[in-house]
Amino acid sequence: MIDHTSKNVKRANSNNQSLEDPTAVELFAGAGGMALGLEKAHFDTKMLVEYDKNCVLTLKRNRPKWNVVYYDISKVKFKGIKADLVTGGFPCQPFSHAGHKLGFEDVRGTMFYEFARAVKEIKPKIFLAENVEAIIRNNNGKTLQVILNILESLGYNIQYKVLNAFDYKVPQKRRRIIFVGTSKGIKFQFPKTSKEIVKLRHALQDVPKSEGTQYSESRKKILRYVPAGGSWVDLPIKLQKEYLGKSYYSTGGRRGMARRMSFDEPCLTLTCSPAQKMTDRIHPKETRPFTVREYARIQTFPDSWKFEGGMTSQYKQIGNAVPVRLATALGKSLYNSLRKPELVVNMQQT
Repeated sequence: MIDHTSKNVKRANSNNQSLEDPTAVELFAGAGGMALGLEKAHFDTKMLVEYDKNCVLTLKRNRPKWNVVYYDISKVKFKGIKADLVTGGFPCQPFSHAGHKLGFEDVRGTMFYEFARAVKEIKPKIFLAENVEAIIRNNNGKTLQVILNILESLGYNIQYKVLNAFDYKVPQKRRRIIFVGTSKGIKFQFPKTSKEIVKLRHALQDVPKSEGTQYSESRKKILRYVPAGGSWVDLPIKLQKEYLGKSYYSTGGRRGMARRMSFDEPCLTLTCSPAQKMTDRIHPKETRPFTVREYARIQTFPDSWKFEGGMTSQYKQIGNAVPVRLATALGKSLYNSLRKPELVVNMQQT
């Protein structure tokens, strides 16, 4: 079994000079998907900030030596903290003004402001921020422009790209926008996509047994007729009307309803609530939502990674996480940006 405990490991360059692993600070750490991926890419995470009690318990249970700060991020002082990398998936919040020329102080009160403040105070060599793809279209693109303007004003060269986790050996179609800011003299390249396709069949093999939420009997009675890879459109008209209710007569908002996954395809994007009617993710063979451990497998957490809190909280923690394999791929690219090519590094395989 691989020991993932964070250690201050030293490696060597071509001149056999000893160099310590690059350091990181993570904001909005959640259940640890990004931090675990960075650990696999040889980052030494010095500090993780998180304000959800169960997420904090999850982090501390799995990595007792990690410095987890259970505190409101707006009250955390970052001045004096040194790190090569700052990461964080700040919650997407609308800015109070409609204009796209907002400055740093104009977005005070948002989680994006706290992320930008941390970058401003820590002054890392590089930073990475993750968010939902929809932020591109938010407020007709003005939200994205504000984010880019403010991050550039901090003195960084900004790149952004929408990545699909499926392209990085994750058995899930999950598109997220990734922002990377580099200081002068540092170049970054987004990780190359993998040719390996991981389907649900492979991901769910020998998955450990665990608890999971269930559908009501009335709902189950209808959903059992949905074929693998199908949805409500594959039901008889009578059952379509019964299941969708008023939504049957609407023109939108029905796409995710009664969706049964297929073993031969990746899963659709996992949400925080597996039994939510608008975003059904039915098990390919059994008429039930995925269990907690199945959820974790799809997000590429190792089976040894335990989640604290009740079942609802565990689903939420996993659904909000950055898939570990995607985080690892990003971590390796970040590592290569901070360490010159001549370094001799035995990169751990995902």
